[in-house]
Amino acid sequence: MPVEPPMTADEHDVPASMAGARPDGGSHAGSVPGRASAGPAAPSLDQALAGLDALDEAGHRARDRLSRRLWRATWPKLIAFGIILLVWQIAVWAHWRPYILQTPSAVARQLWELLGTSLFWQACWATAQQAVVGYALVIIVGGIVGTAVARVAVLRAGIGSLITGMQTMPSVLWYPLAFMVFGQNAKAIVLMMVLGAAPAVANGFISGIDQVPPVLLRAGRILGARGLSLERHVVLPAAFPSVLGGLKQGWAFAWHALMAGEFLILVNPLSLGGRTVNALTQNDFPVVVAMMIVIVFIGIMVDVAFTRVDTSVRRRYGLLDA
Repeated sequence: MPVEPPMTADEHDVPASMAGARPDGGSHAGSVPGRASAGPAAPSLDQALAGLDALDEAGHRARDRLSRRLWRATWPKLIAFGIILLVWQIAVWAHWRPYILQTPSAVARQLWELLGTSLFWQACWATAQQAVVGYALVIIVGGIVGTAVARVAVLRAGIGSLITGMQTMPSVLWYPLAFMVFGQNAKAIVLMMVLGAAPAVANGFISGIDQVPPVLLRAGRILGARGLSLERHVVLPAAFPSVLGGLKQGWAFAWHALMAGEFLILVNPLSLGGRTVNALTQNDFPVVVAMMIVIVFIGIMVDVAFTRVDTSVRRRYGLLDA
């Protein structure tokens, strides 16, 4: 016969009606027969406000992180810009080439005036169109040549070194050939861009394809990828980080060739290069320096965009910490 455990003093003091009560004020399931247990209580107003405050605080933290990243990326450029301005101003104070070298303030005023004219924006648009067309051809030619050289041993042995040799040539040296082939027109500038920048893009493709792990190629073949399908779905995605580096370097060479072509061929006097040459012939040195600043600024902005894309791609490929 089972023996019940003795009751403690606390159990003697608890009323019978409270025997099934929970510490939080509810009742145990089954303590009241036939009555359904109560559902979860709705959050109070204080709890809802606390949740909204937490979301707002998380948004503030995200904005703070973004502002810190922007500041970390900006302050080195600001210091470099300040050093350049200081050296420039010291040269002005030293009266070095006083009839040519203008003060930073004079150039800044001239640049501000240029920004308010429609001719300046027409020049930017004309140069941008030429840059887009030329760089697109650079990517197409460089990509085809680089992929073919990387995958065909005969082409690598024949023109692999030639591509590197062409990359070392300054873009301005392609001007005589471009002038003889097309004459003084926009096609000559495009040819200068292709000859000056396509080797850099091709070397990027060659380097990226060479670094693809063989295990990925074997896995692709096992899954049925052959020929162009293997190149498209396995080789090029795996080589894309290195290819992107080649595209970035190719843009730098293409921009150099474009500016050299606009300075030498002078097809469109309303382009950035044409405006710079016209100002130089008229001894309008503040305009010359202002246009040079615009050209450098465009190059910096494109480089920043390439850097952001390159960082995002490397993080996605696991080459950087998240």
